Amino acid sequence: MVAAKKKREPRKSLQQPGWITLEGGFAVRPCVVRDMSSTGAKITIDDPNSLPGNLRLAFTRDARTGRRCEVVWRRGKSVGVRFVR
Repeated sequence: MVAAKKKREPRKSLQQPGWITLEGGFAVRPCVVRDMSSTGAKITIDDPNSLPGNLRLAFTRDARTGRRCEVVWRRGKSVGVRFVR
């Protein structure tokens, strides 16, 4: 039996400034959203190791906006996140 290949959602290249907010709406940090799909995004941040497993990604500094995410991988300054409900 062959395992079904997981088809990745098409990603849209953005190179857009974004904001990461930690739980509770504090510790807002700038980042760059490199690309995004309907299921997740790739971001770059100066200190990715300081990020917790769950965060909120937004395109404004307003902590009430944005989408909840969980970190799925880290490579250098790049971080992959999956959107969660």
